[in-house]
Amino acid sequence: MSIQEKKIEELVERRSGARLGGGQKRIDAQHAKNKLTARERLALLLDEGSFEEFDMFVQHRCTNFGMDAAHIDGDGVVTGQGTIDGRLVFVFAQDFTVNGGSLSKTMSEKICKVMDMAVRAGAPVIGLNDSGGARIQEGIDALAGYGEIFERNILASGVVPQISLIMGPCAGGAVYSPALTDFTLMVKDTSYMFLTGPAVVKSVTGETVTQEELGGAAVHSSKSGVAHFSADTEEDAIAQIRRLLSFLPQNNMETAPFRPTADPVSRTDDALNSIIPDNPNKAYDMYAVIRSIVDDGDFFEVHKAFAKNIIVGFAHMGGRSVGVVANQPAVLAGVLDINASRKASRFVRFCDAFNIPLLTLVDVPGFLCGTQQEYGAIITNGAKLLYAYGEATVPKVTVTLRKSYGGAHIVMSCKQLRGDINYAWPSAEIAVMGADGAVGVLYGKEIKAETDPEKQAAIAGEKKNEYNELFCNPYQAATKGYIEDVIEPRNTRFRAVRAFEVLAGKRQEMPAKKHDNMPL
Repeated sequence: MSIQEKKIEELVERRSGARLGGGQKRIDAQHAKNKLTARERLALLLDEGSFEEFDMFVQHRCTNFGMDAAHIDGDGVVTGQGTIDGRLVFVFAQDFTVNGGSLSKTMSEKICKVMDMAVRAGAPVIGLNDSGGARIQEGIDALAGYGEIFERNILASGVVPQISLIMGPCAGGAVYSPALTDFTLMVKDTSYMFLTGPAVVKSVTGETVTQEELGGAAVHSSKSGVAHFSADTEEDAIAQIRRLLSFLPQNNMETAPFRPTADPVSRTDDALNSIIPDNPNKAYDMYAVIRSIVDDGDFFEVHKAFAKNIIVGFAHMGGRSVGVVANQPAVLAGVLDINASRKASRFVRFCDAFNIPLLTLVDVPGFLCGTQQEYGAIITNGAKLLYAYGEATVPKVTVTLRKSYGGAHIVMSCKQLRGDINYAWPSAEIAVMGADGAVGVLYGKEIKAETDPEKQAAIAGEKKNEYNELFCNPYQAATKGYIEDVIEPRNTRFRAVRAFEVLAGKRQEMPAKKHDNMPL
């Protein structure tokens, strides 16, 4: 065997060793927890044969606490590039079999390298997190490593899509990188996120809580809103991310891929003409409306389990990717509260950053009242959504289906927030408030002056009818040009798709500034 052949054999052996990470015993332990290894996850995520690894032979440089006695190639994270449906992405996957996936300075350098490459190449970056946190033996170096990653999350924000999959533990400072990315997905029963674990919580507050109760997928997808998606298995999680990417562009200078469809743009749906109940206080399901008007009824929801009174997600209309924001009258009557405002504003800003047009379906009676909402800053949080819509320069098409009252009318992409094309159904009620509240304000003294209860009711009913005829309809807004047209519900798909086609070349600039100061 020649010297060259020996060197090649050594390379092959070293690569094989690096691919084993912490060794077969630790791989088996990972599998015993119903968790895949870092490389198995990447094999599922990326197109077959597309992965090209970087820095396979990087090792840590720590000499404290006996760390210099053992070095493993790769140092606990697998990094590189590959493709998803033929489109370039950059990836990193923490390897729990190597020092529990703990972050060292060299691991952070590997992660930062692929993040920098993603920004330069204009391609999404996807992080698969499975780490015990900072590598304690490295002290401040590990903390500095986190800081370097966070800075890159910030610099990449709005430039390339950033996606985090939480595939195991993610605690302490490690949680801030996923929190800075655009979308976070967690796996039920095997992943968790929290700043301080159950033991610390117990010692400080006296609360007894499990990891799942404190920071599991169910908690963060439904209560805190930290996680945008949850999955039952890692395979399902990875499939969701592949699907998510199909709606997104590569970067902020491009548009999302066009997806041809056999669904006719001119398709109508007579069911929409009767979906609004005669009783204005009766609910209906906004999902039925969304599925009716998007291509092939295919809607990919974001934050499905969080703030269910508003719906956000992606669809295609006429082959173009669009972001959908819709009030859900079947939950809390579609009212806007703190969580709904936060959820929708974040989504609107993402769509605007990445050139994804916005379709807004409105049926909102107002903002939720009460001390809990006021003390929780509903004013500031509602202003976030107002700000997000007003700032957005992507094509914005708004359809008002039923109620659109008061400040909530303004917030939901009204004409004055530079809504491009605003439509309304004949059932739309666009007014300062509903008839019950308005009559109480306008005619309260007159009604109370009548001592006969029956006559009071008759006067109130008459005044409500007058108010409804005058204000609770779309024609007041139409006569003043605040909406472009009152449309037949069955034609909503055709009118919305054609509106987006007209707006495809829209160009709108913001005033020169260093950056905005939205109400956070």
